[in-house]
Amino acid sequence: MLKAGKLIAGMLAAVALVGAAEAARAAELLMFEEAGCGYCRRWNAEIGPGYPKSSEGRRAPLRRIDIRAPLPDDIMLQRKVTITPTFVLVENGREVGRLVGYAGADFFYEVLGEVMQRLPSAADASPAADNEKAWPSPPR
Repeated sequence: MLKAGKLIAGMLAAVALVGAAEAARAAELLMFEEAGCGYCRRWNAEIGPGYPKSSEGRRAPLRRIDIRAPLPDDIMLQRKVTITPTFVLVENGREVGRLVGYAGADFFYEVLGEVMQRLPSAADASPAADNEKAWPSPPR
């Protein structure tokens, strides 16, 4: 009987962990890309391998979407994506913010971090009036 109790307790703990993982993955970073996009290739080489291991990647796993494909039914954007790459941060399928284009590794995480502050579960950051984040100018 003791073994059955431990088994049930273990199963309940596993269910709780799955629920926590689902909640933690409510945010996603959508990467709209297309074949032949040089900036997409550059992002894939410079950021892609490390993104899943980063704190941002753990908070908002990457989901790739071909810009020419129909928008998945579980995604609601504020407006159409027309440039690749475009990174759209979503929470429960709804757009929270976006990064249009790719200006290099030096800026990607900085700008993404600012956009991620808009996630409802993030620390009390007030969202910017503009939902689209511009890349900062490179240092001179």
